[in-house]
Amino acid sequence: MHRREFLQRVGGLAACCVVGLPRHGKSASAVAPLLASIEKVVLRRGRDGSGPTWFHPRTCMLPGANGPTAFMTLQTIAGSDYFGPVHWMTSPDRGATWTEPQPVPPLGRVPQPDGAEEGVCDTVPEWHPPTRSVLALGHNVFYRGSKFSRDQPSRWPVYAVWRDGQWGPRRKLVWDDPRGAYIYTNNCGQRVVLPDGDILLAFTFGNTKSQPRAVAGVRCSFDGETLAVKRVGEPVTHSAGRGLLEPSLTAFGGRFFLTLRAEDQRGYVCDSADGLAWSPKRAWAWDDGEPLAMSTTQQHWLTHSDALFLVYTRKDPTNLNVMRWRAPLWVAQVDPQRLCLLRATERSVLPLIGDGVKDPDKVAIMGNFHPVNVTPDEAWVTVGEWQPKNGIHGDLLLARIRWSRPNRLVSAAPDLKAGAVKQP
Repeated sequence: MHRREFLQRVGGLAACCVVGLPRHGKSASAVAPLLASIEKVVLRRGRDGSGPTWFHPRTCMLPGANGPTAFMTLQTIAGSDYFGPVHWMTSPDRGATWTEPQPVPPLGRVPQPDGAEEGVCDTVPEWHPPTRSVLALGHNVFYRGSKFSRDQPSRWPVYAVWRDGQWGPRRKLVWDDPRGAYIYTNNCGQRVVLPDGDILLAFTFGNTKSQPRAVAGVRCSFDGETLAVKRVGEPVTHSAGRGLLEPSLTAFGGRFFLTLRAEDQRGYVCDSADGLAWSPKRAWAWDDGEPLAMSTTQQHWLTHSDALFLVYTRKDPTNLNVMRWRAPLWVAQVDPQRLCLLRATERSVLPLIGDGVKDPDKVAIMGNFHPVNVTPDEAWVTVGEWQPKNGIHGDLLLARIRWSRPNRLVSAAPDLKAGAVKQP
């Protein structure tokens, strides 16, 4: 389908969140060399106990006259699903140096009448070009004492907007639909900024704790202050466990792609022309048809103009006894027509450190990670390690992926309208 015809059919929906639309990739043999190198960088040390263990590190890039500034949100972890307040820090030099993490005031803890505290987690920041702002979108979570409260009240997306060095108020993304009475969220999810400034994301939702969650595409308006639901698409359902969780979206080749965490040792993928009506889900599998074994862990997209990639965890002979096989992190090219992974292109993004068979408790797991395009020549995957059975300690890591051909989704031109980002 011609690009102009496609844009007319879907009302201008299809676009990647940086620059233009990528085309479908070439053959595996032609595209595999795109991954020229992958370098592991330790941003902050926590394995040795010298500092806190940082978690949920997610980055977006802010354009500027002197080059892009990396803008990261992150928070500490002190136990299973027990996170400190959301912080933020920036880097003006492509990750070489960073400011000290500072709290995001509107995304801190809020005391509740019953003695619990309402926090925010799973936050993803994204630059919104039309309003020149960062939308930091997470969801609420409740703590009691020093632990995650097992009796969670209703939960929903929570966000705050950063512009010109200032944070706006804490806000709720409202969805008055009984299907999300117990929970609706885009937790940890990648989203797409559309050509008209609308934002396409996905909700995982359910109306009771015991009901398996479904996922639906959601189109939202955003004016730089308020995020509002405009339209919710057809649900994708799954009956195993808690259903479908942590949905991530991307755009590639004139279509949208959705990857889904599940609890039946699989992950799932769908595609769509408009991000609202999805193809039947398929379990992630290799190009020879063998399914990947994935244990209730998220997957995320790494999108180059010449090819689409998935970053993920899976079962492997080296990690048989690691919790949910959450190390190492892998990347492989996606076949966008067959919705499968090309086995020959798989590479390790961040390796497993230690013995995942005989001494798994000392292996730092890496299940909550985030890819981002940085420059035409570089992309990152950021992750916070932690060792749940070995004192929590873990490092804050960045995998620096260098491309052999420029990523045309990322503009190399400076933003002459932008001044320096005000540092925390």
